[in-house]
Amino acid sequence: MTKIHSHTLPIGADIVDAFCLMQKGFTDQFVYYDKQRACRYMGLGRCIALPTLDGAESELEGPVEQPPVYFSFNRFDAENPAPADELFEAFPRLKFMLPEIVLIENERGTLLQVNSLGPVYPGRIARFMRQALAAPPRRRETVPYRLEPDSREAWRDAVGAGLAAIEAGRVDKVVLSRRQRLVATRPFSSKDLLVNLIDGPARGTVLLYRYADVFFCGCTPELLVRKRGAELESMCLAGTCPAGGSEDERARLAAELMADPKNRAEHDYVVRFIREVFRRTCHGVDVPAEPGILPLTHVQHLCTPARARLLEGVDLWSMMEDLHPTPAVAGTPVGEAKMLLREVEAYNRGFFAGACGYVDGAGDGEFSVALRTGVFDGEIGWVYAGCGIVEGSVADDEYDEIGMKLMTILSAFSGEDEADAAETLADSLSDQRVDEGAGR
Repeated sequence: MTKIHSHTLPIGADIVDAFCLMQKGFTDQFVYYDKQRACRYMGLGRCIALPTLDGAESELEGPVEQPPVYFSFNRFDAENPAPADELFEAFPRLKFMLPEIVLIENERGTLLQVNSLGPVYPGRIARFMRQALAAPPRRRETVPYRLEPDSREAWRDAVGAGLAAIEAGRVDKVVLSRRQRLVATRPFSSKDLLVNLIDGPARGTVLLYRYADVFFCGCTPELLVRKRGAELESMCLAGTCPAGGSEDERARLAAELMADPKNRAEHDYVVRFIREVFRRTCHGVDVPAEPGILPLTHVQHLCTPARARLLEGVDLWSMMEDLHPTPAVAGTPVGEAKMLLREVEAYNRGFFAGACGYVDGAGDGEFSVALRTGVFDGEIGWVYAGCGIVEGSVADDEYDEIGMKLMTILSAFSGEDEADAAETLADSLSDQRVDEGAGR
C-alpha cells in the first residue's frame, strides 16, 4: 500500500506564469493543458512513480479536497522492436507519475497541490505559494530553426506498400507518418515552446513531458477518452482538408470534405471502432450517424463525438487501453495495421500518436492522442505528423497534408502573432521545398 499525502489550496495566480517561474528548479515536468476549457494540470518534480494505482491511498489535506493528479505518457507501440530516435530512447518506461507540485485550473478554481510520501511540510506550501504569487507575466520568444527535408521518394514507397496491402485485402486503412529533424540556431527550453503553444494560434490540448534535458511536447486536437464518474466521452477524428484563407473558403472546403467519399470512408472506420469498444464496456452509447467539422488553425477534420456511461467495475485506464490505438492513428484492422507499420516505417514512433494524459486519485481524468508533436533536447529535435491511407490515396497529396499538420508543432518556435507566424512558417516550408527539389 502506497500512501500519498496531498495538500491542495486555492491560489490567486496565473498557473502558466507560476509554472514558468517555478520550473527552473525541477527537471521532471508534466503538462496537460486544454486551451478551450478549464482542464489544466501542470506538474513539477516527481514525488513517486507507480506501475498501478490499485494500491495507492490518498490522504487529502488542505482546504480543497482535490485528489492527487498522476500524469501518464504512453508510447504508440511500446513493443515495437524498431529503434526510436535517440531522444525518445532517453525517457524511462513509467506508467503513473505523481509530481511534487501540481498547478491546477479546473471546475474547483485555480489551485496549488503539493504531494508527499509523508505529511506535507507547511514551509514547502508557503514557499511555493510565494513563488506562484510573485511570478512575472510570461513572454513569448521566437526560436529560429531549420527543418531538414525528408525524402518524397521514400514516402511514395511507403504509401505504395500501404496501398498494396489494401489491394491484397490485408488492411482497409493504414496511417503512415513522417518525421523531420529540426535544428535550432540558438538554444531553447521546454518553457519557450510551452508558452508559444499555449499563447499562440494552435488549437487543442497542449502536452509536455520533460525528463532531465529532453522533452516531448505538442498541441493535439484529438481526445481519446474522458471520464467523470460514470460519464465517458471520446472523439472520432479522421478526414482532413485545409483550413482555408477566408471564412468563405473555409466553409467551401468543409462542405467538400463532408461530401468526399474517401475521407468519409476513412472517418467511418474510426466511428465503427469506437462505437464497438463502447458497446462492450458501457451502456447508453451515443455516437451520431453523421460527423461534424472540427476547424483548426491550419486544417479541418471530420469529427464525431462519442458518449456513454461506464459499467460498474470498468476504469479509465482499461478504457484507454481498449481504445488505443484507434484506426485514426494506426489503421484497420488495428492489429494488422500496427504490424504493417512495423514493416513499413523505419522508426519507432515513441510518444507520437501515443495516449497521454492524467488520472486523479478518484479515478477520473482524460487521455488525448499525442498528435502534432515533437521531441527535443534544447538544440535539435524531431517533429512528427501522419495521415490515413485508404484505397484511392495519392502519395504526394498525403505528403502535403502532413506538411500542413506539421505547422502546428512548428508554431511552437514562433513568438509572433498569428499572421506573422503563418508567414514565417510558409517561408520555412517554401525553403524546404527548394531543398527537396535540389535533392531529387
